[in-house]
Amino acid sequence: MDWSMLKNCAGRIYGAVVRFRNRADAGNALAEALAPAVRNKKEGGTLILGIPRGGVVLADIVAGKLGAGFDIVIPRKLGAPGNEELAIGAVMADGTDYVNRYVVIALRVKQEYIEREKEKQVAEIARRQSKYRKAGLPYDIRGRDVVLVDDGVATGATAIAAARWIKKQQPSSLTIAAPVAPAQTVEALKHEADSVVVLAAPADFGAVGEFYEDFAPVTDEHVMAIMLRRALL
Repeated sequence: MDWSMLKNCAGRIYGAVVRFRNRADAGNALAEALAPAVRNKKEGGTLILGIPRGGVVLADIVAGKLGAGFDIVIPRKLGAPGNEELAIGAVMADGTDYVNRYVVIALRVKQEYIEREKEKQVAEIARRQSKYRKAGLPYDIRGRDVVLVDDGVATGATAIAAARWIKKQQPSSLTIAAPVAPAQTVEALKHEADSVVVLAAPADFGAVGEFYEDFAPVTDEHVMAIMLRRALL
């Protein structure tokens, strides 16, 4: 893909404090930023991959607006001992992973704990996979321009694990896209993809939900409804 126009568009608000009304608003804004660079007439076309749950809502909007393909990928965060909300890494169903060694060393997390946490999260991935996607449905990634979408990125752990898995499927290119992410995470993501598209990358970042007026949880049922409409479930 030629991302030069998109980078200029995103750059005008890069670093700004932005609040989106809701995920629909964020999805529309992300689609507008991506539009100049997505060329679906080329062989293979563009594939938008959403990360459940919230990222699926945005990915559905982006794919619909741009006439691109749509699917989901399911990474899971590896939670720290005694604090599941703190990510020490993330994993995919086949074991593809990302482990933040800085956090692991700082918290003195043992390898045995990491392996147990991976097993636990791989089991949760299997549960979600069975709910969200047709059994045995193959992915159509090889040779395509892929855009990995989430509703926001904090530590980047799940996006990195998903990106590493996607690259194993041999896409033509990989872009990670989100409405908001901290500036330091954007820099980390650049090592995992051909391009990173973030509409706002504030240095002062607490949580993704701070940048939405409405950040209500996305339910399994909402994701399933999208997948059913897309004939992927």
